[in-house]
Amino acid sequence: MNRTARLLVLLGTVLLLGGIAVGATLHAAGRAAEQDRPQTGGPAVTSGAVRLSDPHRAFFRNMAWGPHRDEITAVPAGRLSGPRTASGVRCLRFHAAAGTGICLQAVHGELRDTYRAVVLDDRLHERRHYDLAGTPTRARVSPGGRTVAWTVFVSGDSYAGTAFSTRTSILDTRTGHLDANLETYALTVGGHRVHAADTNVWGVTFADDDHFYATAATGGKTYLVRGDRTARTLRALHTNVECPSLSPDGTRIAYKKRVADADPDAPWRLYVLDLRTLRETATGEHRTIDDQAVWRDRHTLVYALPGDYGADLWTVPADGSGTPHRLATAALAPAFPH
Repeated sequence: MNRTARLLVLLGTVLLLGGIAVGATLHAAGRAAEQDRPQTGGPAVTSGAVRLSDPHRAFFRNMAWGPHRDEITAVPAGRLSGPRTASGVRCLRFHAAAGTGICLQAVHGELRDTYRAVVLDDRLHERRHYDLAGTPTRARVSPGGRTVAWTVFVSGDSYAGTAFSTRTSILDTRTGHLDANLETYALTVGGHRVHAADTNVWGVTFADDDHFYATAATGGKTYLVRGDRTARTLRALHTNVECPSLSPDGTRIAYKKRVADADPDAPWRLYVLDLRTLRETATGEHRTIDDQAVWRDRHTLVYALPGDYGADLWTVPADGSGTPHRLATAALAPAFPH
């Protein structure tokens, strides 16, 4: 290599390293600016002790700008717009039941962020954590608090090309047994076993510690499936169901459904399925819903919609009556003790 070529290589290396350094600095500065941005009239948030087993509290990810953004906060269960107590634990997705929490969080690096699932105890202390293969999107805890599930978006699956696909895991917090990918479960549709590379599973909602519902997609269709951890099976029950959420009494599923003639960029509406009759009921929420709703009680659904701070929580009756109204601004990923 001659002197000129060596100088060009050296110059290129300096520029590359300089670009990386500047990018890393801007990345860190951007994160700091987001956390330090003033609240500008948003909900007031203060630090304090948070216990997931408190029956008088509801919990969600605080989206208000300021030092407590993204922290899990506690509010009065009957007044989600009430004063917020921040736990100090930051999560992108969160759920809790029976004193167990699951927190999907970002781990900020010099050049890029990675993600992990953190199992939390009643006081939001870490019990164990697991590295995630992609970006967090859904999280749930079983009613008894023993089993947790999470879903992430991943890329690189051979059948997906450059598109995203999902990966869903279920963890037994008592034994530590992890089913890292529910696509390994035996899926049956219409009584026939499905062997397809395009199978995706996401959006777990638990019936108990061993049984659950979820969405499975294959062949261009989505199905509500009932899952069995012990048997490692998924059985399709109904079509066109995404992100199911089981009612506290175990009789109904709230879910987002693709509706005909909708805007392709806003295709989903919030429905409720009676598991005994498989009768569908459209709720009074007519905007598109890209969330996994939760049940505040046996009669009421709560879900997130875009808002000034990123997301607000809204509510609507589950029986198709009434109209939606906003429960809390600057909030996401709610959990209600039942």
